Amino acid sequence: MTIRGVTLRNRIGVSPMCQYSCVDGFAAPWHMVHLGSRAVGGAGAVIAEATAVTADGRISPADLGIWSDAHAEALAPIARFVEANGAVAGIQLAHAGRKASTAPPWKGGGYVDPAQGGWRPIWAPSAIPFHAEAPVPEALDAAGIASVVDAFAAAAVRAREAGFRLAEIHAAHGYLLHQFLSPLSNHRDDAYGGSFENRTRIVRDVVQAVRRVWPDDLPLFVRISATDWVEGGWDAEQSVELARMLGPLGVDVIDCSSGGNVARVRIPIGPGYQVEFAERIRREAGVATAAVGLITSAPQADAIVREGRADMVLLARQLLRDPYWPLHAAKELGVPGDWPVQYQRAVD
Repeated sequence: MTIRGVTLRNRIGVSPMCQYSCVDGFAAPWHMVHLGSRAVGGAGAVIAEATAVTADGRISPADLGIWSDAHAEALAPIARFVEANGAVAGIQLAHAGRKASTAPPWKGGGYVDPAQGGWRPIWAPSAIPFHAEAPVPEALDAAGIASVVDAFAAAAVRAREAGFRLAEIHAAHGYLLHQFLSPLSNHRDDAYGGSFENRTRIVRDVVQAVRRVWPDDLPLFVRISATDWVEGGWDAEQSVELARMLGPLGVDVIDCSSGGNVARVRIPIGPGYQVEFAERIRREAGVATAAVGLITSAPQADAIVREGRADMVLLARQLLRDPYWPLHAAKELGVPGDWPVQYQRAVD
């Protein structure tokens, strides 16, 4: 699959997966092994986890960051290793908004007070907490919004300098940009709230700011939650309209996930349950899409692409269970798979 000046060896990508394994936002040996092993395992693209563009935009104190040149320097060896092993090195740029300053999942996931290593304020489009027990965020003013947009652009510059060739803007899962999109979390009455045009403005601003500094020959993805799964929230129709806007602004692929902006919502989870969003956006918006969500088998993934339901698949949990899933899938589907020479004696 060729996107602009970048060719992926296949249409399988490693979906961004938070590892909650950093100190002060710096990549660690864990990230080299985690991301590097999936490159060795045959994926076409390996996308690093949600990487905070500001220190207070981290989901947790243990999140990856790229808000300084030193953070980019720590990521550079990982990008080089991924590329040296045949995959395209990607990175997801993110700001958690009102879901910032939380504990890693295995520590309960609750909000972390400043005395325990968290921070305040946390930011959002409106002063609406994520749920009843969550802290009330502070609403960003116009200068704060401009600062966030600039932070995404600065992070993109650092990502390129670190050697990444694919950038993804995180506008999904209830994090800051998604919070602006959804009328459930955005009650503003200025140019960034109210109408669809206004609620989508910050995403367009970020895309344009990143595209100005991200090389023309390198792909830009945007991850969205195609629906909040709640009546009156962000939905598939608005996602199609957003995708129609983003394509002409230089977005190459819409990464189609869902949910995350409403606590304790019921989601009809099942195999490939989000593929319909990728298919619809691809068909109606004329933009390439990536499908995600309980894609686990080679025939299933192959059919999604062959039937034109999405242009590529991004796998998460399945690639945690099996870093070499792409190579096993190649064998199952009867096509060549390039095992590392170091391993070939075991697989021939």
